[in-house]
Amino acid sequence: MQSVTTRAARRPRAYVRVKGPDAADFLQRMVSNDVTADETCEALLLTPKARVIAPLVVWRRGDDDFLLLTEPELGEIVRAHLTRMRFAAKCEIEREEHVSTIVFGGEIGIPSRDYGVEAVEVLDADVAATVDDDELERLRIEAGTPRWGHEIDDRILPAEAGLDERAISFDKGCYPGQEPIARLRYRGHVNRRLRVLDVANAEPGDEIFDGGRAVGRITSAVPGVALGYVRVEAADDAQLTVAGARARLLR
Repeated sequence: MQSVTTRAARRPRAYVRVKGPDAADFLQRMVSNDVTADETCEALLLTPKARVIAPLVVWRRGDDDFLLLTEPELGEIVRAHLTRMRFAAKCEIEREEHVSTIVFGGEIGIPSRDYGVEAVEVLDADVAATVDDDELERLRIEAGTPRWGHEIDDRILPAEAGLDERAISFDKGCYPGQEPIARLRYRGHVNRRLRVLDVANAEPGDEIFDGGRAVGRITSAVPGVALGYVRVEAADDAQLTVAGARARLLR
């Protein structure tokens, strides 16, 4: 039983089960990371042009039993997309219902890198939420973690959001989107990257200026800190402005 003083927060999720004798092989061919390398991993479901359909956490519950954790609004999209692509693969693809809780400092559960501190995600646990949504959002922004509908959508390349470092394997076999992902990594570069900014007050959609030139746009913000896409030519020590106020890049 967890202590009543455990720092914990609810994490809205949707869940999709992929289960059957071909489940591992099917997911290995469908998502961006190696689902056989460990019990859990972050991954992306991508279009052939490497646009993000859904960010995922993949939990291998058994040899032929996987649970995909995604954003609440993407559960049916993930299920329907995988079902369309299943063809002759012998596996069931169905929604499940659970309740996710982020437990800070916890050791048993699905490791979470989203909040900049040691944390795990646990399902259906009898743990009281002691961290509210505003504090959880601040931790996410300070950690530079992209969120669907804010920093991630079907216009964003994974490398722009830093997802190539945490949700993509460059050693595994083919999957939709692999070719443009590899081409960008080995022969190209992105024009903008997701950055954390120190700024007193900002709103999503505010432009980021370096002198008189727009170099980016805010995507998420809480008082004192924000996330935004910034062009790579902006220097780390640039004196930026957002909505007329001074801003600086933190990471």
